[in-house]
Amino acid sequence: METQQDPMKDDLPLMANTSYMLAKHYVLDLDVDFTRKVVEGIIVLFFETGSQYRKTSSTGKEACQSQFDEACKMTASEPCHIPATNVSACSSKNQYKDLTACGKGEEDTSDKNGNHSNQDQASVISSSKDCYDIGNHGNKDFLLVLDCCDLAVLKVEEVDVASVSGIEKLTRLAELTDVSKELENRRNQIVHELVTLPADRWKEQLYYFTCCSQAPGCGELLFTAGPWSLEIRKPGIKTPADFPHAIRILYKTKPEGRSVTWTTDQSGRPCVYTVGSPINNRALFPCQEPPVALSTWQASVRTAADFVVLMSGENSAEPVQLQEGLLSWYYYVTMPMPASTFTIAVGCWQEVKQQSFTAPVQTNIEFSLPSSQSDFRCNHVEYPCRFQNPAARLQAVIPYRVFAPWCLVERCKELLLQLIPRCLSAAYNTLGTHPFSRLDVLIVPSNFSSLGMASPHIIFLSQSVLPGGTHLCGTRLCHEIAHAWFGLAIGACDWTEEWISEGFATSLEDIFWAKAQQLSHDEVKEQQELKALLRWQRLRDEVQNSEEELQVLRPKKESTGELSESGASVVKHGLKAEKTFMQVHYLKGYFLLRSLARTVGEDSYLICLRKFVHKFHGQLVLSQDFLCMLLEDIPEQKKSALTVESILQNWLDTSGIPKPLLEEGETWKECRLVLQVSGEVTKWIQTNQRIRKSSKKKRKQDEVIFQKLLPDQLVLLLESLLEEKTLCPGILQCLEKTYQLREQDAEVRHRWCELVVKHKYVPGYGDVEKFLREDQAMGVYLYGELMVNEDVKQQELAHKCFAAARDHMDESSAKVVAEMLF
Repeated sequence: METQQDPMKDDLPLMANTSYMLAKHYVLDLDVDFTRKVVEGIIVLFFETGSQYRKTSSTGKEACQSQFDEACKMTASEPCHIPATNVSACSSKNQYKDLTACGKGEEDTSDKNGNHSNQDQASVISSSKDCYDIGNHGNKDFLLVLDCCDLAVLKVEEVDVASVSGIEKLTRLAELTDVSKELENRRNQIVHELVTLPADRWKEQLYYFTCCSQAPGCGELLFTAGPWSLEIRKPGIKTPADFPHAIRILYKTKPEGRSVTWTTDQSGRPCVYTVGSPINNRALFPCQEPPVALSTWQASVRTAADFVVLMSGENSAEPVQLQEGLLSWYYYVTMPMPASTFTIAVGCWQEVKQQSFTAPVQTNIEFSLPSSQSDFRCNHVEYPCRFQNPAARLQAVIPYRVFAPWCLVERCKELLLQLIPRCLSAAYNTLGTHPFSRLDVLIVPSNFSSLGMASPHIIFLSQSVLPGGTHLCGTRLCHEIAHAWFGLAIGACDWTEEWISEGFATSLEDIFWAKAQQLSHDEVKEQQELKALLRWQRLRDEVQNSEEELQVLRPKKESTGELSESGASVVKHGLKAEKTFMQVHYLKGYFLLRSLARTVGEDSYLICLRKFVHKFHGQLVLSQDFLCMLLEDIPEQKKSALTVESILQNWLDTSGIPKPLLEEGETWKECRLVLQVSGEVTKWIQTNQRIRKSSKKKRKQDEVIFQKLLPDQLVLLLESLLEEKTLCPGILQCLEKTYQLREQDAEVRHRWCELVVKHKYVPGYGDVEKFLREDQAMGVYLYGELMVNEDVKQQELAHKCFAAARDHMDESSAKVVAEMLF
């Protein structure tokens, strides 16, 4: 791994030394304060000794062994299969005891405590393996390094889990009553027993996690908070095995923290939600960010009674009133996940209730596993897995709820409540068992920086998917539902391989949406050919207008998945603002999978997907894992032309348009839906020419009949008209009225706004302003187009819209727009 880079520029550092200590469970107890725009409280972390530490403890006894024995020993030929121990929770209503802040506050304790400086982050990454010197135990105190940013850490302490009443009832703890053992070692063995309880004892496990999180402290720990990490040590402790395995951190977030967004919803009410990028959750709580750090969590969140707390949790939380005007919400998860997938949204959300009558959903069970897999044995370390639950395996539509600001409730009732069960059923009929037991869908505020985001048990959708018909909302919903399998249940060993999540979700959204619409085989093929052409054009434009290094799907190439000895790594280009708005990993990933499906055959490809999900759910993977499995199913005569190495070279490790894709660019133009659009484009161009040539006497024109078009056809039509040098105001007016463009979905309206800007169509400037205010997830590059024409009115419009939106705009969006405007 390259260790001398400067992560303050473009690469996101994952600092946690997971090879030495691995977080297995988090207990959060938080208060949300909208007046001060802070989340504050405590987090208790429970650890196991990590995979790289194989020494004995200072007591001479063998240290606790991590279950990540072979964690990410990643080479091009060795898939990375990371098991995860179950840690889970139940609906206990016990409240955590209050903690008072110590006197240390937020002062810099690095000199006084003798901790390593963390000002130079490049040196921290390069020297992280020296925090614990394996070769010479006696020279240095062990340093626990957590990922942390924009947090005020007030106090860190060891938790006396041995003081918990009844803790000795856990399996194999009778031997711990030996008073000759060191108390610290006894506490760590208790944590080890707790985090390794069998999956069928998850409720008992949760009970003890709750009790342990409330146990008194037994000594403060020294800490240093740097720009990207929190370093913790206990004087005299040299090894991870002897370091406290249960620690409590008292902290609060900062209003400017990049993991959360404080804003107002569409009804003007205050709210806060996690952003998910670019720095994950390290500005929400101290954690371990590397993908290998799969953990479970439980959280109690207190806020004023007007607010609803939604979270990535298995339970649909019911609020408990603590006192007048104050409610507490409790969530938990039992499936180990990266801490980056923890999601929270607090606002005055209204639940969109089901109507008294809903049309029945077709739930024909088409999914089946090959007979050889009918025993449903899983390959991950045990947790309460739905793939092993007979009832879950037959559940085509999982329970779901919809939340939105009150002003959008009616639209959600008309649209989302009808779409969700259809899309869930389509996903089930394609891939089988839903990995998660329930789903909340939330319409987030207008400053949300994308059309959607999926987390365990919850999906965020932009308000931009609501206008127009069902097409954009349905396809985006299908995309996010697909992430339950690809991105969440199956994660990437290395986050630079984003295509594993986004490429699969983009490909599957077409399959799900076709099933949800119950289209015929011919209709499916036509719509997918049209979609392929649109994506091809988008990829071509992106490749022409972006940095080459950002076009590579495996930017680390043969080093993908490699870690430092401590477990630290970087996400290549993870902090680059421009990358947030690029779709190359969506599009090239989609085209790779499309190409593979055509080579293998659609039916064989879907069978392979199901096989892959069955084998790898609950684990982390590299690209090779899927590619090797797929190629096993290709007949022998085809293997010579298609290998893992050729796929890596042609698709994943190079910039630009993949060579195999260049040959396909023209074929989609022969699709019936595309040819229909071509005919309509010709009509509009001819009409435009006639209007331009006609005299001011407005000679009567023969009326032209335009055909009704699908949303994707409208997108293609407008993109084709954008290539025309001049369109007169009359034709633009006629175009808008013919297709009622102001009432179409955001994808169509975006192209309409581009036409308005290109041709300086003043009557359409209001449409551009509305789009920039209400569709911030899609409008970033419209600012650039307003500036490039060097038209005073357009530049004034750009500055006006940015000034109105900037204070609430996503940080990456604001940065990119500011570079365009100033």
